[in-house]
Amino acid sequence: MKKTLLTIFSILSLTIGTVSAQTTEEFKPSGKPEVLIFTDFNNSTANNKSLNKFEITRAYFGYGYNFSPSLSGRVTLDVGNPGVGSLAYTAFIKFGYLQYQKSNLTVKFGLIGTNGYDVQEKFWGNRYILKSFQDQYGMGPSADFGLSAAYKFSNVISADAIIQNGDGFKALETDSVLKIGVGVTIHPVKELTIRGYYDNMAKKSIAQQTTAFMVGYANKSFNLAAEYNFQADNKIKSGQDFSGYSVYGTLFFNAKTGILARYDYLSSKDNTTNAHSWNFSKDGQQFFFVFYFTPVKGIRISPNYQLWTPKDGSKTNTSSIFMNVEIKI
Repeated sequence: MKKTLLTIFSILSLTIGTVSAQTTEEFKPSGKPEVLIFTDFNNSTANNKSLNKFEITRAYFGYGYNFSPSLSGRVTLDVGNPGVGSLAYTAFIKFGYLQYQKSNLTVKFGLIGTNGYDVQEKFWGNRYILKSFQDQYGMGPSADFGLSAAYKFSNVISADAIIQNGDGFKALETDSVLKIGVGVTIHPVKELTIRGYYDNMAKKSIAQQTTAFMVGYANKSFNLAAEYNFQADNKIKSGQDFSGYSVYGTLFFNAKTGILARYDYLSSKDNTTNAHSWNFSKDGQQFFFVFYFTPVKGIRISPNYQLWTPKDGSKTNTSSIFMNVEIKI
């Protein structure tokens, strides 16, 4: 009997050791490149003048590497029009971070994506056409130097926190001011997403504070979301407050085609005696109506109509027709 038990124990030990060794050997450090390009043709009309142009608005080139089952790294180069100066394109490092992920905990350190509108941007899902609200209207950068942590408590609730420079991925830190943000995401049911976020960046007696709230519903046939964003003392300048909301949704015809629409409203105010607010020239409403189709995996093509109505009554509306294309390799 003892010999039989000893034999069984030996076989079990050998089996467990072999499985363990196989599990360990199954993981091999590896990586893969990433390429993402946003290009378009557009025709814009304002003040009875028409402008036609082809452009590449963004090109991302990167590489992700898994050092172990829980430790990975990523670096991404962002090539785009700087919007100032004589250069057509400049290149920046958009992401460059180390990530630890195990069970329900995710920690990132380095040049990381920010948390302020990450959930909203994923829900919107069409950055190749337009950025999400906060990014589009200058409430905060999409990436920055810092440290973030996210934890999924259950399928219903998760939370995240971030500490960052606050100047964005295109600028080096020039002072000791840091931005601290916290967010909570709730899924009361699988199809419903509720997101709340707050961040603070203070200098002396002035603090830039951002508050965001979003509700979204998604199923196999359609999705619909609404978000409200408010920022006090933009760029740590007293009285420079602005806010706005965005409503967007997609109707899926099938796995490859659908239509989507979006409406944005932006308004600013200040505590001065000026006739107009500090951001008055950029206040207004924007509407998008888009048809999209995916001819093959990795390519999305979206003819769309865009209308910008400025709050400044002395300016005319800008009407645009776009053909946006996303290329993902």
